[in-house]
Amino acid sequence: MILSIESSCDDSSIAITEIETKKLVFHKKISQALEHSNYGGVVPELASRLHTEALP
Repeated sequence: MILSIESSCDDSSIAITEIETKKLVFHKKISQALEHSNYGGVVPELASRLHTEALP
């Protein structure tokens, strides 16, 4: 199994892939778009805090 963790500017993602079959076992994407929409763009401090909450 491969565990993949990714965070971009305003998204956090995690995936688990089976090595031999290359089958995607699990995938979850958490977007922060709604939280940042109130500010007209990404707020770095808020994004950092939300990444920490999404991927402890």
